Amino acid sequence: MLPELLQKSNLFSLLYRIDEDLAGQCRESGCPYCGGRLHRGDYERKPRGGPDSVAEVYLVRHSFCCGRSDCRKRTLPPSCRFWGRRVYWGCVILVVMALRQDRPTGFSVNKIMTMFGVDRKTVCRWVGYFREQFPATNRWRMLRGRVGVEVPDSSLPTGLLEYFVAQCRSYEVGLISCLHFLASGY
Repeated sequence: MLPELLQKSNLFSLLYRIDEDLAGQCRESGCPYCGGRLHRGDYERKPRGGPDSVAEVYLVRHSFCCGRSDCRKRTLPPSCRFWGRRVYWGCVILVVMALRQDRPTGFSVNKIMTMFGVDRKTVCRWVGYFREQFPATNRWRMLRGRVGVEVPDSSLPTGLLEYFVAQCRSYEVGLISCLHFLASGY
């Protein structure tokens, strides 16, 4: 069910609209360094793993630049589509990890590589990140209290995705809610 979600163009449309709202909130807040007015400085990304039919507008990463001449620092608003500098869509990372961690019914690395064009080293790097690094981040510690003990650190990110799917009673809404939840921690 999860891999089919990534082929829906309306998923990327919904994520784009959420990102637009997050960017609007960020812009209204002003520069986090000096409080100055923020100007748009969006740029195009080339994310991997999604369908080829994704509209070009969804490939744009929202970004801002401070308008004060003595500051001019850049600010990235939170994003459901893009996770930092990672080159894969955020939803692809979540789905791949859910498919891989859900063993023995989970997918093999070879099948994941074929389905999403993800390299074996990349999958192993993501597994290591969610096993060791992500649970120790301040971001996860801050978000941790909002989901309670139902999601143990050892089950991340699959346990978190399953938590949201159970809450929403829909794979698509659960995936979107999980991505929005993770973006709100930036």
